[in-house]
Amino acid sequence: MNRRIDISHKTVFFIAGFMALLWALYQIRDVIILLFIAIIFMSALSPIVDVLVKYKIPRVLAIALTYVVIISIIAGLVSIVITPLLEQTTNLIQTLPQTIVKIFPDESIDKAILQDQLSGLSKNILSFTLTIFNNFITIISIAVLTFYLLLERARLDQLISQFFLGNDERIKKITRKIEEKLGAWMRGQLALSLIICVVVYVVLFLLGVPYAMPLAILAGLLEVVPVIGPIISSIPAILVAYLASPVLALIVAGAFFVIQQLENHLVVPQVMRKAVGLNPLVVILAVAIGGKLLGIAGALLAVPITVVVQIITEDILREEKS
Repeated sequence: MNRRIDISHKTVFFIAGFMALLWALYQIRDVIILLFIAIIFMSALSPIVDVLVKYKIPRVLAIALTYVVIISIIAGLVSIVITPLLEQTTNLIQTLPQTIVKIFPDESIDKAILQDQLSGLSKNILSFTLTIFNNFITIISIAVLTFYLLLERARLDQLISQFFLGNDERIKKITRKIEEKLGAWMRGQLALSLIICVVVYVVLFLLGVPYAMPLAILAGLLEVVPVIGPIISSIPAILVAYLASPVLALIVAGAFFVIQQLENHLVVPQVMRKAVGLNPLVVILAVAIGGKLLGIAGALLAVPITVVVQIITEDILREEKS
């Protein structure tokens, strides 16, 4: 017996509209990523601004003061670190061919060709750095979006509530929870990066490993990449230590192993798991999927996006059970 399936015009229009919406969102994905990053920064800075507002400081002035303090801290760190960082990084790049040849003493590796290939690496790094600093449009866009999100935070709650009449309290609760989690993730990630950077620098400095500062900063930066970041950051330090002594390389490898174990069992549980509460397997899958879909940006934002999805899903399931 043949069954006839009728599809109404409304269903066709709904599916077509939904597909068009997905296509439009994909086309403006860069803007959405910028907005999401601004929301993360807003979530991280909101508690600071709220504290200043409690002391009768106007909200605009409180946000401006927060910006001034953050910019001053960043400028101070850059002024202290940038000169020795550039010197040590340049020396590291210049000695990299000798390091590779010493580690892989293979006649098939032409040292001259390797030197030629790597001689322009410092220029490429400088060019890349200049590109980052010259890309003020993106940086300013995020800063401006964050500023207005902080300024219009209360009005945003009212605007969101208007779209969900009858469920406004529920939506406000979800929004606040997402904001708390994103802010906690951002602050926790910054704390982790700073802790790892300082610990790695102290360990490498005490062991007498050359280029301790750039290697430590690399470790701090790669701490942002979940799971694999700390592993990748240990490889250059081990290779540099191998130049001095294979024994020193083993000690450095052991030191990084101990740091990662302490991080995984002491630092991360106290800083990150209380903030986002995601299972490590979920984090690995999220990073892999995010990296596949959106590259580096997707991998970096995979955890906060997963946190948002988790909060919304939990609320939907809780609502269905009740």
